[in-house]
Amino acid sequence: MNGPRHFEVYFDFDNTITGFDVLDEIIRRFSLNDDWKQAEAASEAGEIGSRECLERQLSQVRVTAAGLRDYLGLIKVDTAFRPIVDLLRAHEIEPVIVSDSFRLIIDRVLENNGVNGLQVLANELRLEVDQPVLAFPFFHSICSTCGNCKTSHLFKRNRPAGTKKIYVGDGRSDICPAGFCEILFAKDSLLRHYQAIRKDCIPFHDLGTVYSHLQHLLQ
Repeated sequence: MNGPRHFEVYFDFDNTITGFDVLDEIIRRFSLNDDWKQAEAASEAGEIGSRECLERQLSQVRVTAAGLRDYLGLIKVDTAFRPIVDLLRAHEIEPVIVSDSFRLIIDRVLENNGVNGLQVLANELRLEVDQPVLAFPFFHSICSTCGNCKTSHLFKRNRPAGTKKIYVGDGRSDICPAGFCEILFAKDSLLRHYQAIRKDCIPFHDLGTVYSHLQHLLQ
């Protein structure tokens, strides 16, 4: 039997724990104009990293704390996520969320869905009246891709020999950290990147697949 020290589990947030990209939808809903599309196109073309993209996009967002709270109250997490957290905690494993979104958004969505106490490693956001003010405490200048260097979180952990790292994600910001994890669940662009070069990559459409595999792994 595998003991609790043998696994670490990392989750992306947008379009992984949630069924769509919550941050992208906030930008679309609350932007003053369509300038965010230009930043998105530049990011997808590799011309700018996600930090610059987010700074440019959110500079045009206007939303009050009440307006953001009301919108986030509508967001549901994948129905299998709470059972996954319960399953992992039953084996003394605390999952970690690593995201290039913002902790204020993630914490509020998790709280609204009855998921509490998870470690969330993400960018920071606060509102001055209706204008977002951003901070990137986990940005690494050596990496031009992500506002939050997810890979750095994996390397900061002290783990017993033989620990296997499990990663669950969907997008470009997950490509680098996923490559350092022994077990990978992937969908969308992350799956397209890895499915040809990593035969053990496990495709998923929703977290029900992840839950079933974890049940087997933790037996």
